[in-house]
Amino acid sequence: MTISEAGRLIGRVSSLAPSFSIDFADDWKRASACWSGANQETAFQHPMWFEAWYGAFKEALPLIAIVSDGITGRRIALVPLVLRVRHGVRIVEFADLNVTDYNAPLLADGVTLDAAQAREVSKALVAGLRKVPGGVDLVRLKKMPSRLAGGFNPLALLGRAGSSSLNGNIIETGEDFETYRTSIKRIQMARYWRVFCRHPGGTFRMMRSVDEALKALDVMDAQQQERMQKLGLEFVLNDETHAHFYRDLVRRGLSDGYVVVSTLSCDEAVVATMFGVRQDDHFVVLRISNAGARWSHCSPSKLIVERTMAALHEQGVRRFDLSVGNYAFKRRFGAMQIPLTDASVALRWRGIPYVLRDHAAQGLRRYPRLAQKIGRALGRSSHEE
Repeated sequence: MTISEAGRLIGRVSSLAPSFSIDFADDWKRASACWSGANQETAFQHPMWFEAWYGAFKEALPLIAIVSDGITGRRIALVPLVLRVRHGVRIVEFADLNVTDYNAPLLADGVTLDAAQAREVSKALVAGLRKVPGGVDLVRLKKMPSRLAGGFNPLALLGRAGSSSLNGNIIETGEDFETYRTSIKRIQMARYWRVFCRHPGGTFRMMRSVDEALKALDVMDAQQQERMQKLGLEFVLNDETHAHFYRDLVRRGLSDGYVVVSTLSCDEAVVATMFGVRQDDHFVVLRISNAGARWSHCSPSKLIVERTMAALHEQGVRRFDLSVGNYAFKRRFGAMQIPLTDASVALRWRGIPYVLRDHAAQGLRRYPRLAQKIGRALGRSSHEE
């Protein structure tokens, strides 16, 4: 068997526990046919996200795992994976490449896994990966929530709970948005809004058309590029691959509300932009940009967060996620940190050094002050800025 013909089933393995079987396919669109984005744990476990992702990122080979009930044959989960070769090491990981905040299987409607079932699924997947044509040296899975649809995330059981260096930042606003606004009044959002509105034409807008949203993305790329250059950091989100990915998402998902793009603008300029994805009553902020220090008097980045939240709250959103990373402004918005899990499993000897390094890094994170000192010594910036 080889991974060559797009969409063709490339392998099957029976579970070590006979409850589940694993198939692998190399084409997302066909593997996910008739798969719904409803009732998924986060906005990232959505077919539309992965249609755009697999269509844009070509550096990795798609390896989609299809988990089926071993008795009935019913498909219960899809695992969006890829196979990459780095320095001769064959690595299986999620379809992520630093653009997906939360990684997990997509579950079929009505599926909830208890602890025993979740362990069986994880064992079956590892067994299947051992038999992938060409072999796999390392399975490296990152940023996984521990729970899915009220049950267990089977792949998170392969790692230590909370072992990721990143975490979610969740805000539950409740039904009354004014009550939430009162709870964060120390940020002085009302004053920032008054200051911003002194500029002629000052307004907040949610983009309704694809053309408007694409123009806003152009502004976002330019503003983020300028900021990264001033910080002396590399910026990749406007390269050909990333630009294609985000714009494809807009074309696919803006009209049905899955993708959200908003702006703060006045007659003089577009002062801030925001890009995110929505699933039911859950919204995730993915990208924010602003026009620079000249506009700091009205704190445009915080302002566009608050204005977008208010607009989406009117549409029924109650759970807002400020994405991974522990930036201080997220705490000021009242975000609650949600731990995530990383897992590394060596399937052949070439993967062992990577697992040892990953485990050492996870152990170091138990001592934040020491980790911060080492990070500074290595020239890494803090996530608390």
